[in-house]
Amino acid sequence: MFRTHLVSELNPKLDGAEVKVAGWVHNIRNLGGKVFILLRDKSGIGQIVVEKGNSAYDKIMNIGLESTLVVNGIVKADPRAPNGIEVHAKDVEILSYAKSPLPLDVTGKVKADIDTRLRERLLDLRRLEMQAVLKIQSVAVKSFRETLYKYGFVEVFTPKIIASATEGGAQLFPVLYFGKEAFLAQSPQLYKELLAGAIERVFEIAPAWRAEESDTPYHLSEFISMDVEMAFADYNDIMALIEQIIYNMINDVRRECRNRLKILNYTPPDVKIPMKKISYSEAIEILKSKGVNIKFGDDIGTPELRV
Repeated sequence: MFRTHLVSELNPKLDGAEVKVAGWVHNIRNLGGKVFILLRDKSGIGQIVVEKGNSAYDKIMNIGLESTLVVNGIVKADPRAPNGIEVHAKDVEILSYAKSPLPLDVTGKVKADIDTRLRERLLDLRRLEMQAVLKIQSVAVKSFRETLYKYGFVEVFTPKIIASATEGGAQLFPVLYFGKEAFLAQSPQLYKELLAGAIERVFEIAPAWRAEESDTPYHLSEFISMDVEMAFADYNDIMALIEQIIYNMINDVRRECRNRLKILNYTPPDVKIPMKKISYSEAIEILKSKGVNIKFGDDIGTPELRV
């Protein structure tokens, strides 16, 4: 077996057990008679102890941060160690040596600017903050998908190379498609409407593109679109569905990503259902009371939505 445990699975109950773990060298401290290695895998960080005189000791003398190891050792409970346990190495297999010094500090002790992070993207993705973002995103998408399955929706996959605009206003990215001009899809709108007319309830999670030369939080050239379409439903049905989706996504992230949220120093909002709903008429009255020049029948645009 390549490894027996993830580091997050090690606990004081395994005291005395022989285990095999694998991962990246997150940090290393050489105290002469002992070397302490913080080993990182997809689940977290655990402590490895390599003692002088052990066959593994000489092997690790030349390793640097982000080298990859497989460690065979004995679990020992120690309240001073991360999670109250450490692994005393019997043997170490070095899978790869990382060059030193690294162009980016994965531990986060030395901050890097965005240009360095993007240039050294592989190392940047190994930072705990970036891993937290990706794992939280995964849980949010899973929750979105599972909620819609529960309500009888069918997941669909629509074309992303199209012949003409799906929605008005947004600019299109042209591509050469077997000698003819085509475009990257702005949205699955037309396809999902056709599908809803056949199987009633559909959804898609997929990339979309919009060539809008605006630099605001509302404009992205490429994004992941989470689309829903349903037949035999009115606006109240749609609001109830969206309400349930948002409620589940936030609470699933809160429950499943507690440690990831701590890394990002973020607490999700406390969302309760039913959520407050405002009618169009009420919105117009609120805007008027705030001094906005608007009358019944006008569109409520982004500036008004902010108010």
